[in-house]
Amino acid sequence: MEKKKKVLLINAHLTYPNWSEGNLNNSFIEVAKHFFTANNYEILETVIEKEYNPDEEVRKHLEADIVILQTPINWFGAPWIYKKYIDEVFNSGLHSQKFLSGDGRTREDSSKQYGTGGKMQGKQFMICATWNAPEQAFGNIDQTLLQGKTTSDLFLNISSNYRFCGVDILPDYNCFDIYKSETIKKDLENYPAHLSKIFS
Repeated sequence: MEKKKKVLLINAHLTYPNWSEGNLNNSFIEVAKHFFTANNYEILETVIEKEYNPDEEVRKHLEADIVILQTPINWFGAPWIYKKYIDEVFNSGLHSQKFLSGDGRTREDSSKQYGTGGKMQGKQFMICATWNAPEQAFGNIDQTLLQGKTTSDLFLNISSNYRFCGVDILPDYNCFDIYKSETIKKDLENYPAHLSKIFS
């Protein structure tokens, strides 16, 4: 009997009462749950705001074949609770040597590169994000603020943690311009197609 695959869904939303309640990010989580359940995956889930145990999160990461971060983008990054989560969980994975063994370099072999000490090869990581920024702000050298940078460029501070541990980084999915756009419903409807293209 084939082993059932597992996906870890991490919800990094941070609630700001009467302003940002998390409904949109929760909706994307629900779409992902429905997709992976329909494709016979076991769902592991973490809602950072509801507290967590770092060692338990290490276990979830080791069990999961796929890790998906669902996050709003606050000031060009994930909410601060996500950085705290990463510091605590990845430090646990470092100290236990379950995520990685050093940074990959050795005194005996100078050809070994920084960032090649990971033990999580074969796993995949993806970001699904909600933005106030419009889609046109990215990948366009004429845009004053980002000057041609893409979403994946801005996500390097997130994705590099996983790549450092040997995880493959997959194309992100984004819902843009959430306060002014009329395409949110369409973005939710199109999310399964993105997931299917990558995982089915």
